[in-house]
Amino acid sequence: MNVEKISLRKNYSISRIIKGGWQLAGDHGDVQRRKAIGDMEIFLEAGISTFDCADIYVGVEEMLGEFIASVRQKYGSSKAEEICIHTKLVPDLTKLQDIQPNEIEAIVDRSLKRLRIDQLHLVQFFWWDLKLGKPVEALQVLKKLQDKGKIKSLGVTNWEWFDIQPFIDSGMDIMSAQVQYSVLDHRPKLEMVPWAKEKNISLLCYGTLAGGFISEAWLGKEDPGFQFSNRSLVKYRLIIDEFGSWDQFQDLLRTLKEIGDWHQVALSSVAIRYILDQPQIGAAIVGARYAKYLDDTLEVFRFSLTSEEHRQIKAKVDASNGPSGPVYGLERDRTSRHGRIMKYNLNSSPNDKIHAEKTQYD
Repeated sequence: MNVEKISLRKNYSISRIIKGGWQLAGDHGDVQRRKAIGDMEIFLEAGISTFDCADIYVGVEEMLGEFIASVRQKYGSSKAEEICIHTKLVPDLTKLQDIQPNEIEAIVDRSLKRLRIDQLHLVQFFWWDLKLGKPVEALQVLKKLQDKGKIKSLGVTNWEWFDIQPFIDSGMDIMSAQVQYSVLDHRPKLEMVPWAKEKNISLLCYGTLAGGFISEAWLGKEDPGFQFSNRSLVKYRLIIDEFGSWDQFQDLLRTLKEIGDWHQVALSSVAIRYILDQPQIGAAIVGARYAKYLDDTLEVFRFSLTSEEHRQIKAKVDASNGPSGPVYGLERDRTSRHGRIMKYNLNSSPNDKIHAEKTQYD
């Protein structure tokens, strides 16, 4: 089967399924590093050529760098150039008040070094608290890094439209916005989607399977509560709470299962397909350590949902209690139960210092 592609800008196309990288970082259990890197090649050969990571996903950029180097060595530069890397730039909360342009460039340079490439295809930037420091002014350096050829395209992550607009007003060309969007969390459709359409910004959606909750593995199961060692499961269990009761969640899974059975695909494939069919969606980010469930993921490209099936799913979504409010509104409150599970200072650690030389910017 052919993996769907989408053009986000002239001369830049990606696979509509992006392999997520958060599950390879800390607080997600043990990772078999060699297997994870080897399995990335299986994704690439299957047609999933786009990989998501971040400067703050500990160790993930380095793993992708090893993968790219391996492909380059085994198959040549042209094959390695098929790989699209979407990373992020997330300065530490404690640095926001006075972070300097040379420090931002140092983060970019570190990502280039880790990934073993000459240009970052997409840098999705984020600022934990837009009231701290001067984010629009500080991040103007990213435009200069585009001019230098270190960055191809710019995107943002975890912001609502009104957070992004000042950066566009400053002259930045924002190609994409990464947001949480799933059958459990439909906050982007309220205001973000129509605004993004007007601005020609594609949405790259994470959380489409809610860390694995949206799967047969949880169908018919009792509510597990919140005692997880895996941080992403805690995050998405909280989203289920915002959606409604555990019974409501199970009712949604049953609907997805019935539709999936008709098409002979997994209920998770139905959930992803539903999001891919929404307006202004560029791609869905599906987190995976290994290629174990790759065949299930690829199912999304071999069937289509009917208008009646869309209506059935939408009815369950519309009957939910939430989540409500702006994109990332619940999570940006650091005192909330959503905010308290986040880690805000992962960019620099005693073992991973950013040493930036002073650079003059106009």
